[in-house]
Amino acid sequence: MKDRLKETFFDLIRFDTASNPKSETFPSSENLTDFAEYLSAKLTETGLEDISIDKYSYLTATLPANTDRPCKTVGFLAHTDTSPDYSGKMIKPVVWENYDGADIVLKNDIVIGEREFPFLKNYRGQTLITADGTTLLGADDKAGAAEIICAVKYLTEHPEIKHGKVRIGFTPDEEIGRGVDFFDVEGFGCDFAYTVDGGVIGEFSYENFNAAYAELKIKGKNVHPGTAKGIMKNALLIGNEFISLLPEEETPAHTENREGFYHLCEMDGNVSEANLEFIIRDFDRESFEKRKILFEKIKDKLNRKYGKNTVVLNMGDSYYNMREVIDKYPYVKDIALKAMVQAGVSPKILPTRGGTDGSRLSFEGLPCPNIFTGGHNYHGPYEIICLESMEKAAETIVNIIEIVGRGE
Repeated sequence: MKDRLKETFFDLIRFDTASNPKSETFPSSENLTDFAEYLSAKLTETGLEDISIDKYSYLTATLPANTDRPCKTVGFLAHTDTSPDYSGKMIKPVVWENYDGADIVLKNDIVIGEREFPFLKNYRGQTLITADGTTLLGADDKAGAAEIICAVKYLTEHPEIKHGKVRIGFTPDEEIGRGVDFFDVEGFGCDFAYTVDGGVIGEFSYENFNAAYAELKIKGKNVHPGTAKGIMKNALLIGNEFISLLPEEETPAHTENREGFYHLCEMDGNVSEANLEFIIRDFDRESFEKRKILFEKIKDKLNRKYGKNTVVLNMGDSYYNMREVIDKYPYVKDIALKAMVQAGVSPKILPTRGGTDGSRLSFEGLPCPNIFTGGHNYHGPYEIICLESMEKAAETIVNIIEIVGRGE
């Protein structure tokens, strides 16, 4: 399984599939459509049936049941895009066999070492994979795609393992929050599913942030600075004032676990006009709503100070904490945890400080928690994944399918 996983993973990361947040098309890049076509051919090789790609480049397939026992239909999903935060062109994977604890030194002065990343101590003696320092690795989420493909391939080669109908899905544009905008939940035809899009081995997440976006447009007034007293309104300074009225310690750099935050993602402009883009995150729905109210209050305060419509706020919700849904289906959690234990993995129930396709799918009627892929440090040149952890992820998928097939 390890050799097949490595071969499949290396094959998938050859493709540059970064999503494009500025695009108005779906998917956001033609590369994602091309990659879906390639994946379709890969799935044909595994013996899957009902392989189809719709006009939105959603790829779905079926592993037919090989038992007459009544059981639920389970699904597995991974996303095909990689983060646009860092280059995914010409990825050159590097294999570090029998990792000995020494610093991993890559190009561009990229060093991945135990001093900065203490989790590496857990991987001594195992096989690690990185990029070469010039790109991200693409394990988010091509590791998940490889693990799903290898798991179903294993099942087609081992018909003695009885199972019910299994559905496979690959979605584009997850990294830019659009992954399931047009996904046909009813057509997918599952009772429940799992995204294979997590991190460290054993990670199981059925809780994620409530999420919102907030866009500020600030209108200033520009006159010659030599005669500006009492007249000039500097849009950039007003934007800075808005930021200063947010809690200083509630940013991503100061929070962890279930702590929420405000995150300034982008700011540009000049004296006449400024634009600020934020994301707002919180696990607790009540606290989440209060955070949005604070944005409204600050906007109103600045408009009273500088004039009507100086600050225009466009704010909306992106997704919600899937725990509200998953808690109603405890067996979905129990099956995954049992499958991990059967694979010799100690489950780590962790909140996801982000969102997955599963968070939105859960609210659309498909309970869909998230299981690990085995990676760390996603979205940049420090990305790293353990091959043995990937093997355990694939084994966990096989175990879930077998457990569901027994009607448990």
